[in-house]
Amino acid sequence: MKEKSDTPYWLTAHITLNPILEEAVTDFLLGVMAGAVEQTVDDTSRELVLNVYFEEKDQDEQSRASLQKKVESQLRELADIFQVENPVISWELIEDQDWSSNWKVHFKPFAITKGLIIVPTWEDYQPAENEQIITMDPGMAFGTGHHATTSMSLDFLRQIMENRAKEISVLDVGCGTGILGMGAALFGANKVLGIDNDPEAVRVAIENVALNPAAASMQVVQTPLQDLEESFDCIVANIIHDVLLIMREDFHRLLQRNGDLILSGILHGKQEGNIVRIFEEAGFAFVEKKQQEEWAALHLKKR
Repeated sequence: MKEKSDTPYWLTAHITLNPILEEAVTDFLLGVMAGAVEQTVDDTSRELVLNVYFEEKDQDEQSRASLQKKVESQLRELADIFQVENPVISWELIEDQDWSSNWKVHFKPFAITKGLIIVPTWEDYQPAENEQIITMDPGMAFGTGHHATTSMSLDFLRQIMENRAKEISVLDVGCGTGILGMGAALFGANKVLGIDNDPEAVRVAIENVALNPAAASMQVVQTPLQDLEESFDCIVANIIHDVLLIMREDFHRLLQRNGDLILSGILHGKQEGNIVRIFEEAGFAFVEKKQQEEWAALHLKKR
């Protein structure tokens, strides 16, 4: 690996992985690790390859090693969760070629759900009538809306807010960028609390909320789920199957009677069926499912 000189460098990871890991890995790399991600396909093996760029700035060797360890550990954990082979990762330092600007051309304002537009911070977008916008940097954190799990969760939030008969409080568990909580606030939630166990995600979510005055009803903290005491009308969690199962008792404890629970980050099929079965045993009733490709999102109610 080359050492840095006065020329700006990017620490680059070349990751070959099972395609089923694409969304989970990309969300982590964009979100928690603040990387810029480009996708290619190995023509010989048809495996998915992600090239990830981390701006070096003034990183020393120890900081660089810590970043690499965190990425490698998380990717192994995701592979274990999805029961596929571990991604293969190689690292190098490359000279700056204005990657920080070039990758931005791929991110334009887009409709994430009916009436809600995600706008990158560098774009000037004038919303049409009946449109609302969330301004954020898609390269900063988990959950830009390009992924099915995020957009399906927002679809459910929009439906619930449209049918509300009173003011609604929302808990966004594992908030990442805060996109789901901000969406809930724009849809009409009078109080939104976002929590995440990663301090970097909390920092990014707070920055994003500050960029969106219309989402001022949202607060973001690092408080663990099990330490919360107040109850909520709606809880949304876009995480992964195994973690959702662990959280089910806290969801039941914190959700008001007849409250709405939105779960995503779930694979269609076996995982989806398992979530419904176990959550029904825990005191929830299944309401509706959404599906995009291999991903599912579920709407349940507390009985």
